[in-house]
Amino acid sequence: MKPRLSLRLMTSVMLLVAMLLCTYIAEAQYKISGTVIDNKNKPVRGANVYLENTIDGGTTDSTGVFRFTTSEKGNQTLVASEVSHEAGGTPIVINGDVSGIVITLKANKAHDLDAVVITAGSFDASNEKNKTVLKPLDIVTTAGAGADVVKAMEMLPGTQKTGADNGMFVRGGDASEAAIVVDEMVIQNAFLSGPPGVSTRSRFGAFNYQGVSFSSGGYSARYGQALSSVLELNTTDLADKSTVNLGVNMAGLYASGVKRWKNSSLDVGGNFTNTSPFFSLATTNVNFYKPPQGGSGNLRYTWKPNKNGILKVSLNTSFSNSGIEIPNPAADDTSTTNIFRGMPAKVQYETNDQYYYSNISYRQFFKAKYMLYTAASFSLDKTDNKFGTLPIKQEDHRLQYRLEGKDYITSRFNVMLGTDVQSYGIGKTFDTFRKSEFTETLVSGYAELEWTPINMMAIRPGVRYEHSTLLNKSYVVPRLSLAIKTGDHSQVSLAGGIFYQNADNNYLLYGYKPDMQRAIHYIANWQYSKNDRLLRLEAYSKKYENLILENSATGYDPNQYRTYFSNPGNNGFGYAHGIELFWRDKKTFKNVDYWITYSYIDTKRKNGNYLFEATPTFVSDHNLNLVGKYFVEKWKTNFSVTYSYASGRPYYDPNYNPATESNFLSGRTPDYHNLAVAVAYLHTFGKWFTVFYVSFDNVTDNHNVFGYRYVKTPSGTYTKSDITPPLYRSIFFGVNMSLTQFSKDEL
Repeated sequence: MKPRLSLRLMTSVMLLVAMLLCTYIAEAQYKISGTVIDNKNKPVRGANVYLENTIDGGTTDSTGVFRFTTSEKGNQTLVASEVSHEAGGTPIVINGDVSGIVITLKANKAHDLDAVVITAGSFDASNEKNKTVLKPLDIVTTAGAGADVVKAMEMLPGTQKTGADNGMFVRGGDASEAAIVVDEMVIQNAFLSGPPGVSTRSRFGAFNYQGVSFSSGGYSARYGQALSSVLELNTTDLADKSTVNLGVNMAGLYASGVKRWKNSSLDVGGNFTNTSPFFSLATTNVNFYKPPQGGSGNLRYTWKPNKNGILKVSLNTSFSNSGIEIPNPAADDTSTTNIFRGMPAKVQYETNDQYYYSNISYRQFFKAKYMLYTAASFSLDKTDNKFGTLPIKQEDHRLQYRLEGKDYITSRFNVMLGTDVQSYGIGKTFDTFRKSEFTETLVSGYAELEWTPINMMAIRPGVRYEHSTLLNKSYVVPRLSLAIKTGDHSQVSLAGGIFYQNADNNYLLYGYKPDMQRAIHYIANWQYSKNDRLLRLEAYSKKYENLILENSATGYDPNQYRTYFSNPGNNGFGYAHGIELFWRDKKTFKNVDYWITYSYIDTKRKNGNYLFEATPTFVSDHNLNLVGKYFVEKWKTNFSVTYSYASGRPYYDPNYNPATESNFLSGRTPDYHNLAVAVAYLHTFGKWFTVFYVSFDNVTDNHNVFGYRYVKTPSGTYTKSDITPPLYRSIFFGVNMSLTQFSKDEL
């Protein structure tokens, strides 16, 4: 099976576009400087000063002085704005350097100390914005997250603990409803391959990204094909300096290096993982007859051909294999058509995975007023697994191209237009006689504007068009977000829209082509932020329509890996309502940073082969996270503690026969508890800055259960076994060394 679009052609187009953009010749630069004062002749600190209809400008220092350069010439208008003052400006003529400018601003009667920012449904974790909730450094220093970007998102409200499954489960949605994108490009296989019932790490390391934005609903018109949420990762730009990093831990070792030139940098890294030493010391809940092992390599080249443009080229590859024993649900099945009949009660399941990913992108500002972004990516994931002696092979590919432009019409109004084309597909062979495959091409266009009519209000309407060649259908959906200041440090945000998504890949693989599924989001929040303290309260309502529902007369089968389906159509439905809290405080106690998150959800759905409307098996009604960090300067040591709680999940008991609306998915697993502790110590050996770290997960050794497996006995009844994590409790330690000094925030 081949992608419909040529990777070579796509890459050539990207390189051509990049070369054309790089021919942009910088014009002469003129220095603009002056002072901003108030009506009492006092300097105004932190004012934004810029040329109108451009984004050339700067910010005043503590004395009210500003300086910046521009390539603009002739008659211009210089504007100054600061949220506690009324905006002001003055005309200037640029024929050379201009200095000695004085702009006077009048104080607002009811001033706003913080600019309004739309936050409904979105947790911005970018280093570039003031309204930061989590930074990449927070991800690697949070106990229980394991330096995994996706795992760290489970510490935010709206998410569920994954336990034995891969993916992000957000606000009543399953893993397929959450999209993960890197530099605006969709990642098709975001997690390392692993056996059934064992969750694996995501493919993302926090330090490769300068920003992490998590949208739990109501996200931008830029993205589609996600009924619930989008996790957006933005890779780092030009490296600060050349450096070398080395590391060794209980599961392997890694090395990376960065070479920085004047206008470019090259980042190369690799790692090898072998968990045999780790599992030899641990008591596991499953038999790893082949402990997970593998390796990966990455290369990223970054180039700034001019001050307003940046080119990024990334290549990544990885391989892994593992083997565990899993229960055979058909061990005692008397059906003559079940190919698993007669196999042992415990079957060896082996996974082998090869993954390749490449991305090229270019961003350019023209005359500091227009922005053009273009990118292309390609991924290929090949798995060669075995269930006992039966081979299971699968190949996934995705090719994507995106073109996006933005016009900064004024400082308060900009318009974004874009399009993207995605061609992706899956081919699967089970045993030697059954092959299934599909290829889908999605063509999309979107428009979104951002308007700040006054300092206390921001509005972001958008619209998205999407066409599916597989279904031969098109959709147009609206999106809207807005925010209003309610005080010096508080604001209210609203968001909503309609979101479409194809049926689960398993249905498409076997030739079914139901219509797209739909979700409607309504979100409102109130946020208070002052002096490194942030309080956020959010409520949402989500309505599911056109979900895939099988018209089955054979009953409910909880096996998520089943390959038989019964007349799937778009008769499914559901809802999700909830409230969430986020509180973070970095101010009250010296060298202490802590946050609290809580989520409550009420959700039910009827989809898949559900017999009745019910709460899904992956949902806990209540979720709580308490995260704390304390840095001891004298010891150069950072302590991190995380406690997580989740109420019990629904599960299906096949011994209820027949199933009724009152007993269907009526059982509940025990509540989830997890206490994690991490300690990091900084020491210097010559030129090497070294961090020793140790982490303890599930310190209290709580035996968490994420569900149950049932096996039919010869008498016709079912016996159950727990679905648990591979380890109840674990200890992990390692050493990181770098030629670049660590800050205390990185411990």
